Order: sequence, then structure tokens, then C-alpha cells
Amino acid sequence: MRPANPYPYLCKDVDKAHGVRWRLRAPGRPRVIIKGQFGSQEFAANYRAAIEGGAPVGVPTNPVGHQGTIAYFARSYLRSAVFVQLAPNTARMRRAMLDEFVSEFGKFPINKLEHRYVRKIVDRLAETPGKAIAMLTAIRTLTALALGDGVIASDPCAGIKKPKLRGEGVPDWTEEEISTFESHYPIGTHARLIFALALYTGQRASDLIRMGLQHTRNGKIEVKQQKTKTPLLIPIDSNLQAILDATPSGHLTILVNEHGRPYQANSLSKRLTRYAEQAGIRGRSIHGLKPAAAV
Repeated sequence: MRPANPYPYLCKDVDKAHGVRWRLRAPGRPRVIIKGQFGSQEFAANYRAAIEGGAPVGVPTNPVGHQGTIAYFARSYLRSAVFVQLAPNTARMRRAMLDEFVSEFGKFPINKLEHRYVRKIVDRLAETPGKAIAMLTAIRTLTALALGDGVIASDPCAGIKKPKLRGEGVPDWTEEEISTFESHYPIGTHARLIFALALYTGQRASDLIRMGLQHTRNGKIEVKQQKTKTPLLIPIDSNLQAILDATPSGHLTILVNEHGRPYQANSLSKRLTRYAEQAGIRGRSIHGLKPAAAV
């Protein structure tokens, strides 16, 4: 199996004046030279910053700050291997939260960050609990660095619980709803293919969109989860195999849109929700199929 390209949209340029250079040519992004030795942590960080629209290593979006300040630890974290290895969506949110935190508190020494201050920061985001959770997680990445460096003796985030999200969370599909969907969309339809791949693998939309028949072997499908980086070998249920056989795609990915192109995770989730609504099933998503997954 061919390994996944770790640097999509990267082109190799060779000229007499500069030798080998690597240029990013991604849709919606300016063409930029990725600095650093190819494959190094600096190169990976600059590539990630260019893809996300952030500043390259060495050009932080906020003031660098003196050693020991919150801005200093934010800059250190954004240059770390831990940050570079995050999934793109997670990294984008983490950077946004850190930028917001540093813009207000960056000049202060991190050893002056007390438990009560962190709680106030989280509490004032109570109307947007998802953002409050993301902010608390971002602050914890900095305090963990400070703890490791011996700059602080205890974690000011300790004991602060993540706010509860509104509602009851993502609703699960019932057996009746699963039967209704399958009755409405027979084997061979695109809707049934999306549904079956989600139901019988139990994976997130971000993983479903990357699955291809080339990842199957010995009755199993190989998946490396985008969010957790966990490699999995998922047995292909006989029902799923029958649906795959009845719905050949002829593409590298099993799921493609009406234009023959791979889905984005968000668009795939919306597509399944729309299919469900057309079958008379409201308020259901790909994520809600995980508890019912036949794996």
C-alpha cells in the first residue's frame, strides 16, 4: 500500500541560484516557499503554518514576550512537535485560542497565572461552552510546558472542569431509524453506501472520506484515524461488503460527491443528515451512528 503524502500541494523547484526549494501551491492559499530542511520539525511547522494561513516559525502572530511570560510559552508550544502533529482542524482551533489568550494576557509571567484567574476566563465564556472548553485546553498546554520546565510548582488549571455542552449531546440512531433509512435507500444508492460505511466501521467523517478499496486486505479495512493517529484494522462486515460490491466507485476513495471528487468531512456529514431528513429522520448525524457500529 502506498503511504499517504505527508505534504499535499507541495511542489519541488530546482534552479541554479537557489538549488532545491519546496513551494506550497494549495487552492485558496498564496504560493509560498517552505523554509527549513525537508522533513525537519522546522519544515513541518512552516508547512502547517502555510496551510493554515498562520505565521511561519520565527514569525509569531503575537509578541514573542520575555522568557517566562505567557507569550513565550505560547510561542514555544506553537513551534513544538506536539503542535505540528495535531490534526489540521484541531491545530487551527488551538492556534486561534492561544492567539486570543496571548493578545490579552501574553505579557504576564506564567507563574502569576492563578487558579482563580483561569476559572474567570473559562466562566466568562459560559455562553459558548464549546469555546470555553477549547480555551481551557489551550491554557492547559501552556501550563503543562511551564510545569515541565519547573517554572511553576502546580497547575493553575487543576480542578477546573470542562463546561457541559448544551443539550444532551449527539443523539444516537435508534434501531427503528436505522431500519427506516435502509428501507428508504436500497443497496446500490449513494446514500446507502455512505450510511453503511459509517454504520459498519464506526469511524468519524474525517476518516470515512479517506477510505479506499486499496486500504482493504484479508477482509479488513486499514484506517489511521486523523484525530488520534491511531492505526486500526476494522473487519469488513458481510453486509458492508455486499454494499461495496453493489456500489463500485472507480475512484481512490470509496466516497465521492456528484462531481467525482472526495468529500470534505463537514460536507459528508451534512450530506448524510440531508439524506436522513429526506427519509423522515430528523436531527441525526454520522457521529450518532457510532454506538450502533457493528464492529
